[in-house]
Amino acid sequence: MKIMFAASEVAPFVKTGGLGDVMGALPAALAAAGHDVRVFCPLYQAIGAGWRKEMTDLCHLYVQLGWRNQYCGVFSLEKDGVTYYFIDNEYYFVRKQIYGEYDDGERFAFFSKAVLDVLPELGWKPDVIHTNDWQTALVPVYYNLMFAARQEYQGIKTVFTIHNIAFQGRFGRDVLEYVMGIDDAHYRSGFMVMDGDVNLMKAAILASGAVTTVSPSYAEEIQTPYYGCRLDPILRDNSYKLHGILNGIDMEAFDPATDPALCKPYTDLAGKQVNKEALLSLCGLTGDADTPVIGMVGRLTDQKGLDLVEAVLDDILADDVRLVVLGKGDWRYEQMFLDAKRRHPDKISVSLLFSAELANQIYAGSDLFLMPSKTEPCGLAQMIALRYGTIPIVRETGGLKDTITAFVDYLGTGNGFTFYSYNAHDMLHVIREACGVYRHNRPAWEALVKNGMESDFGWARSAEKYVEVYRSI
Repeated sequence: MKIMFAASEVAPFVKTGGLGDVMGALPAALAAAGHDVRVFCPLYQAIGAGWRKEMTDLCHLYVQLGWRNQYCGVFSLEKDGVTYYFIDNEYYFVRKQIYGEYDDGERFAFFSKAVLDVLPELGWKPDVIHTNDWQTALVPVYYNLMFAARQEYQGIKTVFTIHNIAFQGRFGRDVLEYVMGIDDAHYRSGFMVMDGDVNLMKAAILASGAVTTVSPSYAEEIQTPYYGCRLDPILRDNSYKLHGILNGIDMEAFDPATDPALCKPYTDLAGKQVNKEALLSLCGLTGDADTPVIGMVGRLTDQKGLDLVEAVLDDILADDVRLVVLGKGDWRYEQMFLDAKRRHPDKISVSLLFSAELANQIYAGSDLFLMPSKTEPCGLAQMIALRYGTIPIVRETGGLKDTITAFVDYLGTGNGFTFYSYNAHDMLHVIREACGVYRHNRPAWEALVKNGMESDFGWARSAEKYVEVYRSI
């Protein structure tokens, strides 16, 4: 099968979050299964010179976007059996940041139109075009409105994946014709409008042959008002084409036996203990073998359940634990952790930055990993934590519910600790329960760690499920 992906970020070339990780792993898994896979990504300034030296300059053309006629260069690179195409336009993509520009709607409309315009130049026609989140939501829309009837495009099917429904690509009505080159009739008909705004995610849901999201539970949740961010009626109406497929992780990239970021790669608890001691030393903390270390890595936002942590942070730190925090986000939560550091300098370490190396050291050196998310489409951190033998504490939502099952002592089952209600004291109770098992039930703890390190969260099974979706349309 010939499969084309379009995404606004692709690891290892450029990545800000989980979307980049998925686009770095899923295409490679599909290629390994024998499919012809091509991936399109903007050629951002952030893509380094090392990668650019490996690229081939294929062609250039001009893309009509509304009244504009914009230059588009195409560069290619092959890696792990996948062909990557990079769409070049310095006006749109030579910026200091990937997202957050005043003209993001125009930038990604250009990218979405360009990936369709260049296909005849490449001499390659995909069976399926798979797009991701609002930045490429216009691809199935443009295909249906402007390309599907052309002979060289006929018969292509489209799939749209929702990685996070909170970000929908909402813009004022005037951008539709003036910026995106789409007739205002599609606003008046309701096709591209939601709550008075142009809504690109809604349009992609309606235009695509299939819609997927990144875990089975999230697929159910986003059809409800609490999680659906106003798109739940649209998703319920289109539930026949909605599929929840759990993300995976790169099992080779996240392997404690070979990870160069660790002070000592390991395959057992003895090696993990060495990394725990190294992490505590790196963070300026002390603790003995009976002191549980709790790690937190990720964005410091409401979505991640930080308001629950805020409510009971002093209660958590009143116990004999160490808390190691890595991430950036809302000023409120950054200050919360910094203030806690001033009150409990011997119990908490706070690093307000993004560092893949330090993240892996926290995965390896922690005993527990806290993810009390309000919503979590899939989550990769809990899977990575298990890979490193670190036991997650999670709220039962989205992908966290699908990957972490509660520890039951008398049955010897489970791979983590969970709570359901969005309640700070429920979370605190489970944290204390987990710390109690760590301190007083070593056989159960060692079994949990062993089960976690042997878990298979690779992409092979998920890739097969995507192929089933492709074939179904």
